[in-house]
Amino acid sequence: MDVSSDEADDWFMESLHMYKDLHVFQLEHPTKVIEWTSEKSVCVAGYSSPKNEILELLLPLKLYAGDKQGLCPERDFKVQHGGFCDEPVECLRHIFGKRCVVTSGHNSSKLQVWDLGEDDSDVIKRTGVINLERTSAEGRKIASGLTEDPSVLHGCQINDVQLIELASGKVLYAVGTDSLDAVSGLQFVNANEFVICANNGTLYVGDTRHPRIEQYALQASVTRSRWSFGLKTNLPQSDLASCTVSRLSSCGQVLLSDFRKMSSPVGEAQLNLQHSFPSSDFMTVTWAPALDNFLSVSGLDGTVLVFDTTRWTTDLKNPEPIFVHRGHHFSCEAKTDGTPLVVTTHVWHPWRPRTLLSAASDGSIHVWDWYKHIVCLAFFCSWVFIKNLKKKRRRSTCTLH
Repeated sequence: MDVSSDEADDWFMESLHMYKDLHVFQLEHPTKVIEWTSEKSVCVAGYSSPKNEILELLLPLKLYAGDKQGLCPERDFKVQHGGFCDEPVECLRHIFGKRCVVTSGHNSSKLQVWDLGEDDSDVIKRTGVINLERTSAEGRKIASGLTEDPSVLHGCQINDVQLIELASGKVLYAVGTDSLDAVSGLQFVNANEFVICANNGTLYVGDTRHPRIEQYALQASVTRSRWSFGLKTNLPQSDLASCTVSRLSSCGQVLLSDFRKMSSPVGEAQLNLQHSFPSSDFMTVTWAPALDNFLSVSGLDGTVLVFDTTRWTTDLKNPEPIFVHRGHHFSCEAKTDGTPLVVTTHVWHPWRPRTLLSAASDGSIHVWDWYKHIVCLAFFCSWVFIKNLKKKRRRSTCTLH
């Protein structure tokens, strides 16, 4: 999407009434992972280069300054720790209660374990490699265990999903199924129960105390699409019956399901996408942790869409989002190869109700607080930064030295 100066100026004026905060950062290489490591820091990693940075970023302190924002000089992201990975990072998960993350790449035959470091060091170090039998060309997905002993649930296909102890590499659990469905995502509900979504939209529900796994397939008419999922839970003590699952297809269809009655969805919608992206690699659908029934979607174009699903029913309609973040279109430089900009991932803040982080294929990463109609200094400063980027035709990158 080519953005003219007039369009950018129009968006800026409109956005003064849409954001409380907007902070812009530029990575050297784009990321498809944003993982919380604390309530004020996230971990990102590149996926587009043979050797990629892993960075732990401290969010702008102005986000937490409250009424004293004018006294807080820090309005930029800050690199706390950093390191390098010898492969593109496709999946990254922070280990529950620990200062470490686990990554997987295009080579799905191994998991890499990283120590994020403490205050006395700014280096992220690889502390272990878990070698696995490669069963598929699909990327390996990871979920962090929710017990005190560090562990990860991982898999490329449903039949090779395992729970592994990080310290020893010992297999603690393996699913009891021969399904060859590719895994698009998996997540723990509590210390024992977990949910897996396959690329064809089938949901699998398992318990690490039993090898048997329940299967909930979609109708054959929609399984040709690729699907991703998001799970609404109250970690780490959720009950499966209290969870709601959302599934997003590459065609823009969204299904909401209740585990108490999986035979039919409780809500259904068809998104009205104007500029769909030809790949489904970046599809993300997530629930807001601090807003009831709010759902966000990205990865199908260059925007992040936020919906209130309170009144969604099974009548297939085109719901209007209550907010659309288009900021990545206006903070990026035009690409010479004609590749359309796409949002690669996004996450909600764990306790700030309307704050999200999003990343795009141009390497931009944004943190934004929407809804409140407040014109703030942080937004203005970020806009000046964006305008200067385009005028000087250079990229402002944060690289590890």
